[in-house]
Amino acid sequence: MELLDSIKLKARKQNKRIVLPEGYEERTIKAADIALNEKLAQIILIGDPAEIMSHSARLGLKNISGATIINPRSHEKKDHYIDMMVEIRKSKGMTKEEASKLIEDPLYLGVLMIKNGDADGEVSGADHATGVVLRPAFHYVKTAPGISVVSGAFIMILPDKSFGENGVLIFADGAVHPNPTDKELAEITVATAHTARAIAGFEPRIALLSFSTKGSAKHELVDKVISATKIAKEMAPDLMIDGELQGDAALVEAIGQKKAPGSKIAGRANVLIFPNLDCGNIAYKLVQRLAHAEAIGPILQGMAAPINDLSRGCSVNDIVSMIAITSNQAAGKK
Repeated sequence: MELLDSIKLKARKQNKRIVLPEGYEERTIKAADIALNEKLAQIILIGDPAEIMSHSARLGLKNISGATIINPRSHEKKDHYIDMMVEIRKSKGMTKEEASKLIEDPLYLGVLMIKNGDADGEVSGADHATGVVLRPAFHYVKTAPGISVVSGAFIMILPDKSFGENGVLIFADGAVHPNPTDKELAEITVATAHTARAIAGFEPRIALLSFSTKGSAKHELVDKVISATKIAKEMAPDLMIDGELQGDAALVEAIGQKKAPGSKIAGRANVLIFPNLDCGNIAYKLVQRLAHAEAIGPILQGMAAPINDLSRGCSVNDIVSMIAITSNQAAGKK
């Protein structure tokens, strides 16, 4: 079974509640229709019900009546959410008047639904920049316990099945944090391990990458990776983690045995942690184009609840896939 098919199968079994704040965005409503037809999740759309149903009819969609549609201007929990916003952000000077305006913004309403337990996850960003999507999430859902940094992972599916986990690798961070500290890099490592287990469905063998393998070079950039490896092992002693490793030492068994003899990870890694965003972003795009790999993501990691940000250039199928992935993340949180 292909990985995406497996992800969708698990999503159907979990039947999580996924909120789509961009209820009027055409690709989003088409994806919602497909997700409902495939029973990937319980779908919550935010917007005026009459307008969404009219839009759905114009597009010839058949399944939107199966969604829960929340009008941001008038719904039964509006006052409760306003009170929540004021309480959570009172130290920042949040007033009831300000909260009353913000709660009508679908992106704020979506995260308040998650915070209150009325939804399990969110997929947004087809029509909004990343910063706009994440700001409400940072304010109200916040990061997971023990994690201070949000990162973005990509599931890379390679034609060559000799690498990673039968051709599947997870790269992080390729989307969010430009230059993490050693502690933040360790947190990204632990969060990516959770992604491997909850979404890709395999036990992670994690390599923290560098231009050095086991002391072959000396530099403060290498020191950061060495320190991050030590911190990550302390944070999660149950994980299989090694570093610092060069890319070939992490992926090619003969080279791994030569450069890092005795390592249980070298030559067998299925999760690659890059030292900064330059490396991670460049690497995933090169592998995607030159190795003809399928890149699924970015999958946001580190939030207390799954909130995923789409590219504004995403396709309908990208959104459908992210709904299934977000459902898997929500199940993993339990």
